[in-house]
Amino acid sequence: MHIPPQLLDNMLCTKCSEGFSAEERIVNSNGELWHPQCFVCAQCFRPFPDGIFYEFEGRKYCEHDFQMLFAPCCNRCGEFVIGRVIKAMNANWHPHCFRCEMCDKELADLGFIKNQNRSLCHECNARVKAASMGKHICHKCHSLIDDQPLKFRGEPYHPYHFNCTACGVELTAEAREVKSRPGYSANEMNELYCLRCHDKMGIPICGACRRPIEERVVTALGKHWHVEHFVCAKCEKPFLGNRHYEKKGQAYCETHYHQLFGNLCFSCNQVISGDVFTALNKAWCVNHFACSVCDAKMSQKTKFYEFDLKPVCKRCFEKFPGELKKRLKKQYEQAPRKPSAQAN
Repeated sequence: MHIPPQLLDNMLCTKCSEGFSAEERIVNSNGELWHPQCFVCAQCFRPFPDGIFYEFEGRKYCEHDFQMLFAPCCNRCGEFVIGRVIKAMNANWHPHCFRCEMCDKELADLGFIKNQNRSLCHECNARVKAASMGKHICHKCHSLIDDQPLKFRGEPYHPYHFNCTACGVELTAEAREVKSRPGYSANEMNELYCLRCHDKMGIPICGACRRPIEERVVTALGKHWHVEHFVCAKCEKPFLGNRHYEKKGQAYCETHYHQLFGNLCFSCNQVISGDVFTALNKAWCVNHFACSVCDAKMSQKTKFYEFDLKPVCKRCFEKFPGELKKRLKKQYEQAPRKPSAQAN
């Protein structure tokens, strides 16, 4: 900065209060004059790199020392915050670092709500609140859905936002979504129909989720099912084409059907998984039907007698006392009991 010599007598350095010589370079900062050696950082006493400085309470600092002394640290990225600082959640943030903890949307200009020590945007906070009440937030108008939502493309909506693709009537929560046809994306061709129009299309409805079945259909128990929704009533595992057993309107896998309703072998007390021998109002595994006296295995053709509610082979029967044999023979002749086999 060049200043006429006649003016130098009235000029003093802001820091040292001494005058300037005619040959000396003078630094002018916001109307204040400095010797070059005096215009330095108030902390490290070094010249300002590229002439850039930060001022605080009348003192000038280089960028490094200003950050170390006064700049807050961002709670997310850990870097110093220079310029606009967002103070929220008992911390400091860069504007672009202060985000919704659910959807990651920037909150600096949108505002936020503190929810269980989390900073959430208004939409996410509404979703959390609705979930705690067992309700949904409409994906279109972002307000609470008091009744049953209409699910479309995986998102909940107020049903009245839509009309039937076929007849144009305002839809209810019972509307059906028909998936896209081959060659079109889901967003291009997914359509909604009222129940009446959907039934005319002849698309089966799953007995579990009550949604249309667009692909493979399982027909059982008088209903239609998605493959993944036709499951064992006990373990809830899909049958996926495996054999199922029906009982009182429910379907069961082989293991749980036998556990719940299968015959127990009178001999081993285990569930009979194969063929069943029934005799004397009891059931046996095929290999466990035996004489209760000598334990000899008996088959469907073997003659036996009942003694003490248990089967006795003919050989052991002949060893019984005469009076006992007469009484047992009389019972046998009046109501002969032969074992029968049935598939389980």
